[in-house]
Amino acid sequence: MARPRHIWERVRASQSVVAALLIGIMTVAATPVAADAKPLKLVAFGDSLVAGYGLPAKDSFPVRLEAALKAKGHNVTVANAGVSGDSTAAGLARFDWAVPDDADGVIVELGANDALRGISPEQTRKNLDTILAKLKQRNVPVLVAGMRAPGNWGDAYRQAFDGIYVELAKSYDAILYPFFLAGVALEAKLNQADGMHPNRAGVDVIVERIVPAVEKLIAKAKSRATSG
Repeated sequence: MARPRHIWERVRASQSVVAALLIGIMTVAATPVAADAKPLKLVAFGDSLVAGYGLPAKDSFPVRLEAALKAKGHNVTVANAGVSGDSTAAGLARFDWAVPDDADGVIVELGANDALRGISPEQTRKNLDTILAKLKQRNVPVLVAGMRAPGNWGDAYRQAFDGIYVELAKSYDAILYPFFLAGVALEAKLNQADGMHPNRAGVDVIVERIVPAVEKLIAKAKSRATSG
């Protein structure tokens, strides 16, 4: 029995709708991902406090920081460029290959080992100055994570050392986080058995406190990317 004509018209109309939908899906799939979907690449450049000494990799500062930033909606990655035992001199020596050219922002955390070894504050300043100069030459936004000297070297040493970070951050228009171990230093429950390196809970305290400063770094990195 021949079907009424209007039924065939409905079938053809349905086929047209399906075809249009398929074309739409294929077009969307073929469309390149928007440029702003590319994550910003932050690099944490430092010593054992960045490297995650004594901790599983998943509990290191860069990993925990990246997770915290993503939880706040930031599309970022945080690379771990920390080496346990590094002084500012050792950091400077490896800078050119440790910090990739495509970094959108860098957190500089160095100096703790200089202070523990009683290295001249003038030398520490010179090394950090050179590192920051290299980043400025690349036009990369920087967050300077400060450190504090132990009291056993005397007040003169402590004052000279502690002032390095404030002065250099101002000189290079960098974001300053005054003390990387704020809220964690000397807190037994937040440190490993050596009393110097944070445990997982200690890392989380550092991350929670530093996130607002890192968000400023992200804003600077986005502004730099927009301005070209």
